[in-house]
Amino acid sequence: MAKAALFLTDGFEETEALTTTDILRRGSVDVTTVSLTGKEMVQGKHGIAVQADALFEAVREAPFDMLVIPGGTTVYTEHEGLLDLVRRYDQEGRKLAAICAAPAVFGKAGILRGRKAVCYPGMESWLKGAVIGSDIVETDGHVTTSKGPATAVFFALRLLELLQGPETAKTVGNAFLVPLI
Repeated sequence: MAKAALFLTDGFEETEALTTTDILRRGSVDVTTVSLTGKEMVQGKHGIAVQADALFEAVREAPFDMLVIPGGTTVYTEHEGLLDLVRRYDQEGRKLAAICAAPAVFGKAGILRGRKAVCYPGMESWLKGAVIGSDIVETDGHVTTSKGPATAVFFALRLLELLQGPETAKTVGNAFLVPLI
């Protein structure tokens, strides 16, 4: 079974985090929500508190198939442990994904040089070295980025496709009433 870590920090965008977790789990991906705050309860941007499955220190060496960062805040860019983990996954060619404000982490980590990437409109300056894409979800090699809350379903389905294959993504998309083209 594919395994993904989805990171949470105070101010995370609930739609992006919960939609992505839900869709990946519907597709039989073992998703671990990981708190970067040092506490299990993490406060979303719009007042929804979520209990994370694990704290960062407990899983930083765990073997995940993909790291996923929902947006809502650039506070993610201040977590040195996350930045180091992103750099390591990039060097190893392992799957990385971020949506909305979170691709800023990839920019700060220096992994976007020459790669196509997108983020929340107006935040492109955070994508250091990237070629700014035009699609709502861009995958360039092992790095996937997406624009924001309204694109969360498409982002999650792309991640599901990358982890479990196109048939699983199509099945879950159809059940979610979002047929893939």
